[in-house]
Amino acid sequence: MRIGRSVFSILGALALLVMAAGAAFAAQPLPWQIDFQPAVTPIAERVHDFNILLSVIIVAISIFVMILLLVVMVKFRRSANPNPSKTTHNALLEVVWTVIPIVILVVIAIPSFRLLYFIDKVPDDVGLTIKVVGHQWYWSYEYQDHKFAFDANLDEKAKPRLLETDNRVVLPVNTTVRLLLTADDVIHAWTVPAFGMKFDTIPGRLVETWVNVKKEGVYYGQCSELCGARHSKMPIAVEVVSKEKFTAWVADAKKKFATGPDTTPAIATAAVRE
Repeated sequence: MRIGRSVFSILGALALLVMAAGAAFAAQPLPWQIDFQPAVTPIAERVHDFNILLSVIIVAISIFVMILLLVVMVKFRRSANPNPSKTTHNALLEVVWTVIPIVILVVIAIPSFRLLYFIDKVPDDVGLTIKVVGHQWYWSYEYQDHKFAFDANLDEKAKPRLLETDNRVVLPVNTTVRLLLTADDVIHAWTVPAFGMKFDTIPGRLVETWVNVKKEGVYYGQCSELCGARHSKMPIAVEVVSKEKFTAWVADAKKKFATGPDTTPAIATAAVRE
């Protein structure tokens, strides 16, 4: 009994430790992490729910197949069944093993299509539009409503390593933000796990999606499309703040990233840097 209680106490302490660590570092990967980062957007919440549905279906199928294998190995082993059946067809069985997979696929397809439509359809209450442009090997962001833009490069000295940038994307909390994604050289992928987002940025094409972050904090991601020698040096850092702080940040950003009347200084900055 004492050993059992000790084991349960240790497991409980480990669970609390993991939960505390997850709460403290929800915006970045954790060592030995096997689950998603906590969802902070409606899209991520639906992605997590869909993953749970798929996990239940996968586990149920695996258990069913394992039971069938055990039954076959026990019931139809040579010692228990020295004279095997000569049956070659069973109409009912053939109908069942055709219909059941179709039903499973339909059960998966319906919420899958709903999720795709939910991600693709930008809500009407858009409060901010940002154009995201992938370059080799950095990101640029154009705040089209506020007429300024900036580049976001890897900050080599900052922590967390390979995730922090010199300029963060700043978003207001509880605000629908339209994202327009493209690239100017090769295919990149703008990926932020806590947002449930992973979109390829393709030269010559404009991908539209949206995000509405429900919790303030700093959220990290990286380019997820192999795009060249410095692919691992293309982090994404998004800081979500209150609407009051966002208004103040915009006022400072207009001065810091002041350009001309157009909203494409990031590409010009890259040319000057080269």
